[in-house]
Amino acid sequence: MSVGVNTETLVRIEEIQGRGRGLVCTQPLRGGQVVLIDSPILLYSALPLTKQQDSTFLYCDKCFKTIQSASVSCPTCSHHQFCSPSCLSAALSSSHTPWVCQSLTRLRQNLDFLQHHCVERQIQARFLIAACNLAFVSPSDFQFLLSLQGRAEDEDPGTVQFLRSVISSLCPPPPIEGFSFSLELIAALVAKDKFNAFGLMEPLNLNEENGGQRSVRAYGIYPKAALFNHDCLPNACRFDYVDTANNGNTDIIVRMIHDVPQGREICLSYFPVNNNYSTRQKRLLEDYGFTCDCDRCKVEATWSDEEGDSDNGDDNEAMEEDVDEPMEVPSNGEDIDNDNGTDFPHAYFFLKYMCTRNNCWGTLAPLPSSDAKPSNLLECNACGNVKNDEVC
Repeated sequence: MSVGVNTETLVRIEEIQGRGRGLVCTQPLRGGQVVLIDSPILLYSALPLTKQQDSTFLYCDKCFKTIQSASVSCPTCSHHQFCSPSCLSAALSSSHTPWVCQSLTRLRQNLDFLQHHCVERQIQARFLIAACNLAFVSPSDFQFLLSLQGRAEDEDPGTVQFLRSVISSLCPPPPIEGFSFSLELIAALVAKDKFNAFGLMEPLNLNEENGGQRSVRAYGIYPKAALFNHDCLPNACRFDYVDTANNGNTDIIVRMIHDVPQGREICLSYFPVNNNYSTRQKRLLEDYGFTCDCDRCKVEATWSDEEGDSDNGDDNEAMEEDVDEPMEVPSNGEDIDNDNGTDFPHAYFFLKYMCTRNNCWGTLAPLPSSDAKPSNLLECNACGNVKNDEVC
């Protein structure tokens, strides 16, 4: 989707008490308004080394579009494909430098060794190769990566030692003065990836037998989007349009789901909002290191386990989002008044902003509007379906 808007002045970075850095709106925002268009400083494939690329989902190793026709191979190796000569040319000077090419080739040659470990370790090794390469091709972006949230001391020493042995066995470090594959650096990088990576997804399969699951085709680090904090009923929603023909197809676009006043923190949900309370709390603690006490969690914490089990969830997506408000519906941390007699004050959100397509679990947000009035057309951030909400 092409979005010709300037978002530079709509948000600012602030320290939020008890939450660290966050993004706050500098003016009142309307539902559907684009508040951020962010490009990745680093992208890497999520495809396990043990899995051959399926012909249905063959991705360009630079822009990660689905390759629809004949691809262009790396001139040095036969394992990496690109959608066009221009993508290949750009990759050879950025994400697929000779050092990366050699390192990935050696990583593949160590496949017998890696197969004894979980797929997560293979993908982490690919991230470390991409991150070390970033230190060579863009030192300023590498330093920014190291400044993101994520504590090296929280990482498992055994995992860090294993990953260091893998990365050290590939190729000598990139030609950067004073750079080495130290345990401290590996731990720091793994922590940054764990807390800040966004997943670029394969197309959603809505078949009953697949349960609406989406696999990740690639992960990316986005310098501004990484600063969004989580809320289980967020007021903004992330969209990506990886398979579009436009430049910047790996950009993340964040749109407001409902109106918010100036000074309000803008939050995303790090996973589909239909996950129940116990699932959300477990995932947030294990993956992001915090316990959520948003207004929704405070309400659901008083429910019994049986009540919580009524929520369905899909944990396969990395960092997604949702929320809205028509009749002065408040945003994060505030109750939504409803007249349906339930004891869940946010029921209106799920009626209006959750996609109703079977097995989708996506969130609906208004399309950008050319005037001050929010659009009646709501787009799902998972399946892409557009719903006309004019009757609501």
